[in-house]
Amino acid sequence: MNLEPKQNSLALNRRSFLRMLALGAFSSALTACGKKLGASKCLIQVPPGQSLARFPEKDELILLTDRPPQLESPLFVFRQDLTPNEQFFVRWHYAGIPTEVDLKDFRLNISGHLNKELSLSMDDLKKDFEPSSLVAVLQCSGNSRRYFEPMVPGGQWQNGALGNARWTGVRLKDLLERAAVKEGALQVSFAGLDEAPLQSMPKFVKSLAFDHAMQEQILVAYEMNGKPLPMVNGFPLRLVVPGFYATYWVKSLSHINVAASQFEGFWMDKAYRIPNNNAADESPDKIAKDTVPINKLNLRSLFVRPDTSDTLKVAEEFDLEGLAFDSGSGIESVEISTDGGKNWSPAKLIPNDFGNYSWVRWKFAFTPGQSGKQRFLLRAVAKSGETQPMQANWNKSGYMRNVVESLEVTVV
Repeated sequence: MNLEPKQNSLALNRRSFLRMLALGAFSSALTACGKKLGASKCLIQVPPGQSLARFPEKDELILLTDRPPQLESPLFVFRQDLTPNEQFFVRWHYAGIPTEVDLKDFRLNISGHLNKELSLSMDDLKKDFEPSSLVAVLQCSGNSRRYFEPMVPGGQWQNGALGNARWTGVRLKDLLERAAVKEGALQVSFAGLDEAPLQSMPKFVKSLAFDHAMQEQILVAYEMNGKPLPMVNGFPLRLVVPGFYATYWVKSLSHINVAASQFEGFWMDKAYRIPNNNAADESPDKIAKDTVPINKLNLRSLFVRPDTSDTLKVAEEFDLEGLAFDSGSGIESVEISTDGGKNWSPAKLIPNDFGNYSWVRWKFAFTPGQSGKQRFLLRAVAKSGETQPMQANWNKSGYMRNVVESLEVTVV
C-alpha cells in the first residue's frame, strides 16, 4: 500500500490500517534477520512474551503493543549516524491515533494570549517561513525500563526506544513571533490529532515554559531525514524539543496555545513526573513526595555491537561499537573497561558535524587473549562534566535509566 502523499494528502483507510496492524502483530523472526547487512544469524533479539511486527511505512520492529502502537528499534539499526524512518521506534499513549490526514484541509492553529491568532496550512508553513534543520536524539522516557530492578509497570522497553534523525521544519519562535504574543506569556501548550478513547480520559497535551519555547532549536517539523514524517511517527507535523525526553515531542501537532498562567493538565501535573533530584532516584520503600515534570535527557551510553550475529575469537581483533549522548552539552569521552572497572581505556569517537543534540558513535578495538566469558563495562563523560554512576538509578515509573553499562560475551 502506497503511503506517499498524493494530491496534497496522506490517507489510509482506518479499517485497512487496523487490519494491517493486526496482520503485522505476530512473530516474524525468520524474515527479520538483518538480510540487508548480510548476517547469517538473526539480529533482532525478541524478549519472551513479545514478537515482531511490520506496520505501514515500517520495517519489522519489536512489538510491545499494537493498540496503541509501541514499536521498538533493534540495536543493529543504531550502527549509523541517522536512524532510518522505517526503523525508527514508535510510541503512542492512546489507540485513537490519526490514520488519515488530508493536507488540503489540515491546519495548525495557534491561539491564546496573542494579538493575532493563526490558522496555517502546510503550504503556509513551507512557503511563508524560513526552513530550519537540526539533528537530534529522540528518546522515550521509559527507554530501558525492562532493566529496572525491582521491576516496574509500563512498556518493557529494552534499549531501542530511541533514534537519531535530521528534523526539518519551522522554528516555533518564528510562529509565535508571527502571532504577536502579548506581554506576560508564561506557558505554551501543544496538542495533536490523537484522541483519548473515552471522554473521561484526558487528551494528551504537553507544555513548555514560554522562554523555552522561544529558543532557536525548538521546531515544528514536517520532515524527518528529508522525507515527510511517517504516519505513526507524527505526520504531518511534530514538535521537536532537542535535549528533552520524547513526551514533549507531540505527534500530529495541530494546536498550539499560549497562556499567561501556569498550564494545568494531567500529562504535566500527574503523569511523567520524576523525583526532584539530579538522578531521578528513589527507592521502593521510600517513594519521593517531591516530584517535577520529567525534562532534560540524562547522559547515556550504549553497546550496539557485538550482538547475536557476531563471534569473538581468541587472538582476533574485534571492534566493539556503541553510541553516547546527553541533553546537548556534547560528549567529552567514552571509556571501556575489560577488568571489572579497575582500568579504563578510551574508545574512539567517530566525528560528525551534526551538533551536540545528536548522538556520537564510538568504536573500541579489542583482541581477546583467551577463551571463555569476557565482561565489558562502558561509561561516558559529557562536556558538562556529567558522568555515569556504577549503581543504576530507580524510580517507580521506570524513567531516565542511567548507569555504567555492562556487556558479557563468550570468546571462542
